[in-house]
Amino acid sequence: MTYVHETIVALQRSSPAQTEFYQAVEEILESLRAVLETEERYRRHAIIERIVEPERQIMFRVPWMDDHGNIHVNKGYRVEFNSALGPYKGGLRFHPNLNAGIIKFLGFEQVFKNALTGLPIGGGKGGANFDPKGRSDAEIMRFCQSFMNEMYRHVGPNTDVPAGDVGVGAREIGYLFGQYKRLTGRYEGVLTGKSLLWGGSLVRKEATGYGCVYFAQEMLANQGLELAGRDCLVSGGGNVAIYLIEKLYQCGARPLTCSDSTGTIHDPDGIKLETLKTLKEVEKVSLKNYVQRHVRAHFIPLDDYPEDGHAVWRIPGELAFPCATQNELTRADAEALVNNGCIAVSEGANMPSTPDAVDLLLDAKLLYGPGKAANAGGVATSQFEMAQNASMQRWTFEQVDTQLKAIMADIYARARDTAIKYEAPGNIVLGANIAGFTRVADAMIEQGLV
Repeated sequence: MTYVHETIVALQRSSPAQTEFYQAVEEILESLRAVLETEERYRRHAIIERIVEPERQIMFRVPWMDDHGNIHVNKGYRVEFNSALGPYKGGLRFHPNLNAGIIKFLGFEQVFKNALTGLPIGGGKGGANFDPKGRSDAEIMRFCQSFMNEMYRHVGPNTDVPAGDVGVGAREIGYLFGQYKRLTGRYEGVLTGKSLLWGGSLVRKEATGYGCVYFAQEMLANQGLELAGRDCLVSGGGNVAIYLIEKLYQCGARPLTCSDSTGTIHDPDGIKLETLKTLKEVEKVSLKNYVQRHVRAHFIPLDDYPEDGHAVWRIPGELAFPCATQNELTRADAEALVNNGCIAVSEGANMPSTPDAVDLLLDAKLLYGPGKAANAGGVATSQFEMAQNASMQRWTFEQVDTQLKAIMADIYARARDTAIKYEAPGNIVLGANIAGFTRVADAMIEQGLV
């Protein structure tokens, strides 16, 4: 039985029924074989056994009342995974399918993503199995206030600084912050993703999407290629996808697709950004309404998706940007991308490609930017917001965007150079995993057995 297999078996015993978490751990540990074989100190200090266990896991009930007087109870989570490099940092996700396994996978990935940025932040994740879709502002406010009634005990500007994620945008952050301030009497940077009116940072809502494009540019430039003029495939229709599409246009590329929980839009003339923003940020309706405004566009409902994957990845395009959810890009999807002439994949979502899809993309020599590297722009800009709050300053859009671009270039260079060091040139997955791991592991060793 291998070391990796032993670790997974032990996790299955101690943390049963957490499939996504096992997948994330196995992917990381497989990449670390070379460093674990050559660096005995990591084995001597039991770093692997320690790093796969969260420092703290918090689960709590969230009771709230809807507009009709009916009482509901949801489950809330905060997993504070690792603080070796700084305060826990990671988003809150509100989604009906959320469970402990997904939260732990997200928190585990966040540790290495945050380490790659080079910034002083640890990793964590949280949320609730609450569905904000179709709920009134008053219902969402009551839910957020109830959620914070427990969470406020565990967070703080130098302890744990949550942000938004799927289902948690500026509205939810506002309600959460207001309740934190009411409970503690303190006005401090305990949450990021805040409104610009009261402590938020410029570029924060754009950061994950912009950063993912910047990472793709770095991968292409390293091969002497350009982004301009290329057809791009994008999944998702939320914040990440919207601003990734915006940046693609700014770079001279043409995004052809987007998607949501109802289906996929393919617009051969290029996705109309203003229509997408109107549907998703203003009207908050399904993407199927897009075709009513643009007759050359085609809507592919979920029922018409291929059985073995996602409709987006079966459309010809040179670059792919998965921005929806975990495991959305299957091996069959990867085969379709390769056969259709795709040259690069840059992940805007967390772990959106299945392990066998990643293997195929790497074997086919596609440029591949894993989520923990390619989508780190969001958390990097969250740290910029923390810095602005701490110094009571407001940076300009250009200042933040320039720093974001520099961070993404540095992440790519660190992952690329680490892959070369361990004799796997071009394998950004291995490079990113080892670079993130060694920074966290070395800090853990220096801080003792805690």
